[in-house]
Amino acid sequence: MIQKSTPAVLQARDVGGKVEFLVMHPVLKAFVCGSISGTCSTLLFQPLDLLKTRLQTLQPCVNGSGHVGMVTLLFKVVRTESILGLWKGVSPSFARCIPGVGIYFSTFYMIKQRFLLDRSPTALESVFLGGTSRTIAVVCMLPITVVKTRYEACGFTSVFDLQSGRYGYESIHGALRNIYRSEGIQGLFSGLTATLLRDAPFSGIYLMFYTQTKKIAPYDQVDPALAPLVNFGCGIFAGILASLATQPADVIKTHVQLSSEKYLQTRQAVALIFRDYGLAGFFRGAVPRALRRTLMAAVAWTVYEQMMYKMGLKS
Repeated sequence: MIQKSTPAVLQARDVGGKVEFLVMHPVLKAFVCGSISGTCSTLLFQPLDLLKTRLQTLQPCVNGSGHVGMVTLLFKVVRTESILGLWKGVSPSFARCIPGVGIYFSTFYMIKQRFLLDRSPTALESVFLGGTSRTIAVVCMLPITVVKTRYEACGFTSVFDLQSGRYGYESIHGALRNIYRSEGIQGLFSGLTATLLRDAPFSGIYLMFYTQTKKIAPYDQVDPALAPLVNFGCGIFAGILASLATQPADVIKTHVQLSSEKYLQTRQAVALIFRDYGLAGFFRGAVPRALRRTLMAAVAWTVYEQMMYKMGLKS
């Protein structure tokens, strides 16, 4: 009988009348669980990400009128691009999130097991764990993020012709090749600073509130079958706070990646956004982003923890 404390859990399958044992390392299991959770959350909430990107890149009207809200934009996308238009950019989203979330959770699991063993992290340790894991995932997947942002911004003939309609990429591979040839390695990693300023704090703040909220959640007063719902509720609370805290960095990141030849540095993007939109410009797209990031993080963590539990590992 194999003990759960072994570094790798053995699984058996029948191959030609004999039993073959397969070894899957716990870190690999964490990667698989994270990738599956990322797939679920990305497919469900891609429309919110598309709306967020479109709202952040709408050009201001000269007379200050014609403000477009999330609901108005939603109906316009459906009317001009069909309901499937809400999932524009889902391919690069999958290409980014499936391995990206896997890298995040496997890195998180590896660091946690190395430094914390089985104890629950403190608030500051949670910030470190979340921020470090996200930083590694961001650096690995940023070129795909650039392609994803440009995919989502394309196709709105009235507003995006001058802004993003020029990005006529036919595939993810073609987009990466085109960006590298025309903009160099800097183009593939455009928005790195703003992305790290957004994602690393988000993950750190989210994990801090998530772990601390779970410590005071009344798990002993609810049916064990309802524990995933309690986890989901903790994730919603943590996600709202983390999303609001990192919204300005998300706006800056979007503008840098869509206009890399214009915004050469992050501080220049900040100045131009403030000049064109004012202080409120740093919170454009806050509602769809908060909804998406909050729900995605809550779903991802709930699915991840349940899958790790089923595999006999402590998340």
